[in-house]
Amino acid sequence: MDNEENYSRRQPLLNAAKRVVVKAGSAVLTAEDGLDMKVIKGLAHGIASLQDSGREVIFVTSGAVSAGNRKMRFAGSKPLSMRQKQALAAVGQSGLMHDYSEAFALHGKIIAQILLTHSDLASRSRYLNVRNTIHTLLENGIIPILNENDTVSTRELKFSDNDNLAALICNLLEADLYISLTDVAGLFDSNPSLHPEAEPVRLVHEVTPKIFAMCGSSKSTVGTGGMITKVRAAQTVATGGGSSIIASGKEVDVLQRIFKGEEIGTFFMPNSEKMQSRKRWIAWVLKPQGCLTLDAGACRALSEHGKSLLPSGILNVTGDFSEGDAVQCADQSGNVFAVGLTGYNSATVRKIKGRRSAEIRDILDDDHRVEVMHRDNLVLL
Repeated sequence: MDNEENYSRRQPLLNAAKRVVVKAGSAVLTAEDGLDMKVIKGLAHGIASLQDSGREVIFVTSGAVSAGNRKMRFAGSKPLSMRQKQALAAVGQSGLMHDYSEAFALHGKIIAQILLTHSDLASRSRYLNVRNTIHTLLENGIIPILNENDTVSTRELKFSDNDNLAALICNLLEADLYISLTDVAGLFDSNPSLHPEAEPVRLVHEVTPKIFAMCGSSKSTVGTGGMITKVRAAQTVATGGGSSIIASGKEVDVLQRIFKGEEIGTFFMPNSEKMQSRKRWIAWVLKPQGCLTLDAGACRALSEHGKSLLPSGILNVTGDFSEGDAVQCADQSGNVFAVGLTGYNSATVRKIKGRRSAEIRDILDDDHRVEVMHRDNLVLL
């Protein structure tokens, strides 16, 4: 696809984007001695310019641990422990926000800090409260700056990386565009560090296994994720009807140049059909607590006919889960193709799996429902 066709596909979406989420990773923000103030000031300038153009901008940032390490250096060459990272984040978060506050103040902008853990979005009521808070900030011309609350986050509470957090925020706010700024120039058809002849991928219509195969397995020496996490984030945003760009955050005036039409980074098109907000929450926010293996008939009923999941089609139950938890559905080969909210806990599902509706009413003494997952609470992946 030539440059002119790429431009014709991406530029109308860029022009129409009124709500934008910008994410900068640690590899972009970090210099040898801590935070790179030149980059921070450049980002503040770019985000302020986007807001001045009439857009709403939400900024997702990493860098608290790096900022803390600038002040509090742990001795030794061993990888940092969770406790050490949490201590560095506690020291660095205030300094990080101070630096942002000064950088944005140069452009007359007010910022607000929001620190989140995964549980803040996994609870439906707290999820909606976060959305309402951000909407209020945007209505008052304030730029929300979000980060994972690394000081208290444990493995169970983490988003896994800020790419995932940013994608979830895009879907939470129904943002039009997600810009992931990293230390590479975008997606390439092979690893450019190993293959000098690698070509950049400028436009992705749909995230497929072929696209994931291009991601490789490399990670930044500073960040927590690799290209695969950024592409997965773009895939998540696409389900909510948003576009995405992966580009180098080290480029001068990168945000302004993107909107002016320069062919920078990799542009990901939105899905043609937008998934409902609640189903996006089920599919992308909740962490599955178990898995149900289904027979061929149940797989067809769910994937081809939009039916609810009945106990008769369940062959096996793995994991311990409660009523209302997210649970995956897989075929007999182990391929996960759906996720949904279960109407029963794992012990009950084990009792009724493979049983017909009439039997279940006798087993459970319940005449009201037999579905393990209602179709309204089930999402095909």
